[in-house]
Amino acid sequence: MSPACLSTGSAKARREHYVGTWLLEPLAIGEDSDADEAAIVDETLSMAFLVLLESLTPVEWAVFLRRQVFNYDYEEISRLVGKAEANCRQIARRARETVAARRPRFEASPEQEERLAGSFLEACLSGDMEALLSLLSEDLTLYSDGGGKARAALKPIHGADKVARLLLDVLRKDSPESIHFARINGQPGIIGYLADGQAAGVGVIEASEGRIGAIRFMLNPEKLGTVPPLGQVERKEVPE
Repeated sequence: MSPACLSTGSAKARREHYVGTWLLEPLAIGEDSDADEAAIVDETLSMAFLVLLESLTPVEWAVFLRRQVFNYDYEEISRLVGKAEANCRQIARRARETVAARRPRFEASPEQEERLAGSFLEACLSGDMEALLSLLSEDLTLYSDGGGKARAALKPIHGADKVARLLLDVLRKDSPESIHFARINGQPGIIGYLADGQAAGVGVIEASEGRIGAIRFMLNPEKLGTVPPLGQVERKEVPE
């Protein structure tokens, strides 16, 4: 993401005609990625945080990211968004308050998230329903984005039991050629690969009070262009 591409107005307009659930494009760091790309995949720009930012108006989004993430001064922000400097300060404060109010009360450490992701992957691959349910929060929500280009649920699916049954059923009927644990948008996630080494889908988990509170799957092939092919993605060992 570059500072020049911070307005969400046109993106929100396109989403009005989008098929199913709209999710942000995943970003996995590959072995050949440069330092600038690696810096982008910081927890500040995690998929969960970017989804949270969507509660802001386009102007709040632009001001907040320029100030909080890219450290622009208010004079620069004023010029770029076409609003008075004092007004930009008020917008930034309001945006910070909105984000703070919507943040989860209990955030897991990266180590906890990685352990959960590893256990989640193991339970899914082994088909162990009991183990999978033990990892999922009762009010879990699964989001999947196929964009009309790949099979995906058109609406979010709520509840641990429904999500677990869906996941195991899908893996039984249509499992990728291989599945690997990786860092996605600075968060633990998994990448499913086809036989030709291209990504078939990406999943990111979000922890809530020691369990998985949300799962986001990107299945739309048009949004998987940033995911390196098998052999180039920076893979991690599944945590014990």
